[in-house]
Amino acid sequence: MPRPAKRIAPPARTAAANGTAQDILDVAEHLAQTRGFNGFSYADIAARLGVTKASLHYHFPSKAGLGRALIARYQTIFNDALGAIERQARDPAERLKRYVALFEAVMSDDRMCLCGMLAAEYATLPRPMQKQLKLFFDANELWLTGVLNDGCRAGDFGFREPAAERAQVILGALEGAMLVARSYGDPRRFRSAAEHVLGDLRKI
Repeated sequence: MPRPAKRIAPPARTAAANGTAQDILDVAEHLAQTRGFNGFSYADIAARLGVTKASLHYHFPSKAGLGRALIARYQTIFNDALGAIERQARDPAERLKRYVALFEAVMSDDRMCLCGMLAAEYATLPRPMQKQLKLFFDANELWLTGVLNDGCRAGDFGFREPAAERAQVILGALEGAMLVARSYGDPRRFRSAAEHVLGDLRKI
């Protein structure tokens, strides 16, 4: 599935689509990011694509399976974006700025991070989706931990707790800031929160 040039939050298809698995995932991702996983049905996807619900079930027999595929694809695209950051920026502080920019780019398209949106519905998600969701957050925290350790070794960052704990704080703060900013329709709230989160990493 990975397509390096693809954005983390691909736009919904507006032209006629043929109901392939990728078309279905594109539309489902858009709906999940704007309405939540429980806010859409196969009927909504079928209407967007101009196909029958039966054609959706051919590719994804259950909505739970569709949801798991959504998360797995999103993680792959996100991992590609993290890899690009690694290649393009050596400085740990710059890597974190670019990481934040990934979230901000999603908001600029009037969406939420797919997995952040799903996390708000965690208790109602099928168990396979819950497991896949945790894998996404685990991967993010692992990447952040590596960047934080690099920054500490370089003398750029300074904090008392283990890097893994600070990684949890950063990820939680960014996801939470997105939710609050969306509630107010004010992306500046996210930007301000992110600046404070990164500012707290300065050596003490």
